[in-house]
Amino acid sequence: MSSTILLSVRASRLARLHSFLSFTAFIGALLIASSLHFTKIVKNGVAGWPEEWFPSVSATIGDWYPERSIFQILIALNSGPRFALIGFGYLLNRKAFPSSALPGFVLATGVLRTLSCGGWVYITSSDDHDAHDFLMILYIVLNLPWMLGNIRLSQGKMRRQRFWVTLFPMIYFFVQHKVHRIPGAYTHYAFFEWSLILFDILYDSVTTLDFDNNELAVSFNICVDYRNRQTSESSEIDKSSAGEPSDPSVLTPSVGEKSPLVVNPPEAHPEAHSPNINEFSIFSRASLSFLSDLYFAYQSWTLLTSLPVTLFYFSIWKLALAGPEFSSLTALSPLLLGFPPVLSFAVSRGGRTVLAGIAGAIGIGLWWAESMWVRLGAAMIGVFCTAIRWAGEWQSDVDRGYHAVVFLLGLILSSLSKHLNHGNNPAWLILNSASGGQHVLVLTLGFLALIEFGTRPDYPFPASLTSATSTTHKRPHSSTKTDHRQASPDREQWLLPSIALGSLIYSLHERLSDPSSLLAWSWSGYPISGPHPHVHAPLTLLTQTLAASFALALFPSGSPTSSPRLGTAFPNIFAHPLVFMVGVFSTYLLHTRTGWVGYTGALLHTAFLTLITPPLLQKAGAAARACGPGRVFATAWAVWIVFIFVGTFTVAYAFVPGAWSFRERTDLVLVAQLALLAPSFNWRPFSASSPASLPPIPHLARRYIRTTLALIAVVALIGPSEVPAHARARILNAGIWAVHFGIGNEGRDSQRNMRDLFRDMDLDLVGLLETDLHRPVFGSRDLTRVAVEDLGYYVDIGPGPNKHTWGCVLLSKFPILKSRHHLLPSPDGELAPAIEAVVDAYGVNVTVIVAHNGQEETPLDRELQATELARIMSASYPDPLIFLGYVVTDPHARRPAPYEIMVTDGRVHDIDKDDTDRWCEYIFYRGLDRTAYARISRGSVTDTELQVGQFAVPRYVGTATGEEEVPEADRYLRGWKGDLPREHWFPDSYYGNEDSGGVRGHFYHVFDTPLYYRFPPASAPKSTSAP
Repeated sequence: MSSTILLSVRASRLARLHSFLSFTAFIGALLIASSLHFTKIVKNGVAGWPEEWFPSVSATIGDWYPERSIFQILIALNSGPRFALIGFGYLLNRKAFPSSALPGFVLATGVLRTLSCGGWVYITSSDDHDAHDFLMILYIVLNLPWMLGNIRLSQGKMRRQRFWVTLFPMIYFFVQHKVHRIPGAYTHYAFFEWSLILFDILYDSVTTLDFDNNELAVSFNICVDYRNRQTSESSEIDKSSAGEPSDPSVLTPSVGEKSPLVVNPPEAHPEAHSPNINEFSIFSRASLSFLSDLYFAYQSWTLLTSLPVTLFYFSIWKLALAGPEFSSLTALSPLLLGFPPVLSFAVSRGGRTVLAGIAGAIGIGLWWAESMWVRLGAAMIGVFCTAIRWAGEWQSDVDRGYHAVVFLLGLILSSLSKHLNHGNNPAWLILNSASGGQHVLVLTLGFLALIEFGTRPDYPFPASLTSATSTTHKRPHSSTKTDHRQASPDREQWLLPSIALGSLIYSLHERLSDPSSLLAWSWSGYPISGPHPHVHAPLTLLTQTLAASFALALFPSGSPTSSPRLGTAFPNIFAHPLVFMVGVFSTYLLHTRTGWVGYTGALLHTAFLTLITPPLLQKAGAAARACGPGRVFATAWAVWIVFIFVGTFTVAYAFVPGAWSFRERTDLVLVAQLALLAPSFNWRPFSASSPASLPPIPHLARRYIRTTLALIAVVALIGPSEVPAHARARILNAGIWAVHFGIGNEGRDSQRNMRDLFRDMDLDLVGLLETDLHRPVFGSRDLTRVAVEDLGYYVDIGPGPNKHTWGCVLLSKFPILKSRHHLLPSPDGELAPAIEAVVDAYGVNVTVIVAHNGQEETPLDRELQATELARIMSASYPDPLIFLGYVVTDPHARRPAPYEIMVTDGRVHDIDKDDTDRWCEYIFYRGLDRTAYARISRGSVTDTELQVGQFAVPRYVGTATGEEEVPEADRYLRGWKGDLPREHWFPDSYYGNEDSGGVRGHFYHVFDTPLYYRFPPASAPKSTSAP
């Protein structure tokens, strides 16, 4: 007769489920209520906002929909685990104290306490204030015998007295509010009330340790007799430390061992002799386990990359450190792993399920919140939980190699999702359904992954257990206790692996979280002499998949019957100094070269970072197991945080004190990253230590990983299709817009809003400013993707991130014949970029210049930049030219202000010299016939308007380039819309104001209408509608 377990649920998992549901109910209600009804829930009978600014528990959970309903549903779901905890606790206490009446007394108290809790939850203060208060007080009073009784039964092993610390100040502030009616006192009371709730939940969560230590479980077994084919079913509650089990398949663990309560006979793993043990199937439980792990890796990278771009919203509006930047400190959450209960929780199945669930439900699930503060808080919680969950995986001795490769797969999937979604991760908090978000789909996948992870078997990849010496599937608890006696001689050498890991995570984040980032480093303009930022982005993904495949080949297999791996022939090749030298050489090419040479260096750099990731994770994990994961992983994340700031300061230094030291020093930042990685390589004879061997990866898991990499490689080839087209009259509409890094006023990605306005205004040339987003704080995004793919533009993305500018972009529906990138003189301020391009507009070469000059605070910069731009424009005389730029000057301002320098020395004309209400954006031109000029309000896209100039392109260059011969009065022949053919008209739908009219918040402003101009007499066409 053989025994097969149908279901075995550890009591500790129920305890963790209870903690998860409790925390989710209260914290979820607080977040929802704060985002929907903040001013209402902080108001009380004494005062309201702003004197009262934090809600009480009662106001949060009981007054408003939907938070009240969601809270009550979660509490109802939690009733089962709650009563189960009380019952399991009674069984343990009765076993330990069989002759004492105290366990029964604690049981009765626990039941009454739970019922009173249900009373004040479902009878809210708005329903019956007196009943609510009575039940709340009864609940607090019953906590006294409940806690003291459990402390007595645990014999002082559990420290559970902190609950009462909050009670006395809570009573004090309640009296101040209720009796003395002091405004603001209720907010202080609320803080202690919430602390009481949280300590209460934490108190009950300690039962997890009781159940873990005693291996309490509920098992439902099906015993099958293969001779008689008779099935019997049994349900029992076992305690493995007590007596002999009745069934031979239920084994008693040895002293100090943390084995599962119910296991299979010791002679073999239950599936070890199955003929299909290594059968590859996409429908097997092993495949589902792999897919859920893959999803969690993707979710983790999504949350990590979401936080910087979410917090940057506040920085760009203040143009300084606004305070929310320090939300990045939430990544230091692994510090909590220094507390053994937290560490035990982080490495346990239930703990990892809870962390993943909270991270996804909040860090992704609050995408709908309108408040950016709520979304920032959600991103912080997501990173907080993710950093702890990652640390639990990395320090664990369970499936170390497998998790290292899946970590890489998560990065590649995150990058692929951005590639397929116009440069944005579809689960980011800066997206919604209108801007490309796919949160419902992602959350649905996350829910399914959570179910799988919480119910998966202990051995999802059983082939790894054919080796008796394999440690691939040890119990997680075995790695949570640091054995100081077995620590290595290098036990205190934890710092170098830690800082190397921090440098690696930032390097992956900065350069590999989007496939087009490295292309932006090597882009040099037209004619194209290297890779295109959109077309060749899949090459980065392909390189990542190939490098990950090679890394996988170097891992040993978990099966002794498998063929020798590549790592057998090349042991520790990851740590060879030549690999590091390849990394140094590739970094040099990436930073200093453009075109195919620079991108070749980028691909080598991609392979380098991918290959060294698994061994660096192994080194950091080993250091964590020897010296404690708290210090190791918190230090790694501290390095990541430092690089996040320093990497940003290389370009954003003008408004941050002390940031000037990092001005345009990306080279030093790269050198620092390599220097922190260097000690991880085997520099014999300089280092006496030898790299640890790589852990095995189960054979079946390897097959799933290889299949996933192959699928990614195929899907990566699905790239954007750029089909620029232009078929209309000889009209050229040109616009200039500073788009504020593509994050709108509401904190959403603004690509689609920009596209819609470009389409409605029928723009042929667009100059975009503040567009270089290939840094972690900008999200490593490409703002041109939607407009290029949907409207058919050629694109020059301008100077790359290694040129240290805010960026500028040229979109053109005309072929770009050539372009050149300029870094304008900027001795005092941030480096100013410019693009000089020549486009083929109806057979006429038109020079287009897009530029972003310095700020008002740096007049010398603006003078020098204007002088250089005037030189560039004058050099192309007498060719037709359009200047689209951010100049920062008053119209007609005399030297050294930029206006006179650029107009006079550049030999160009202002699009409308009578428009005196300008400061930043300007359009200049020559050699073309200006026919219209419009200023469109910013809407919710940015803080700057869109300016549009309309020009007629002459059939022959000589017909309009000699404008010096055209009197100024003829060039300023103002007209009415009806004086021009219909194809010159701007859309009527944009007439309006802030109160009514317009489209999506955009409307003609300043003049409240477009301005139209008649053709000069000498060049007036008979019909401008001819092709």
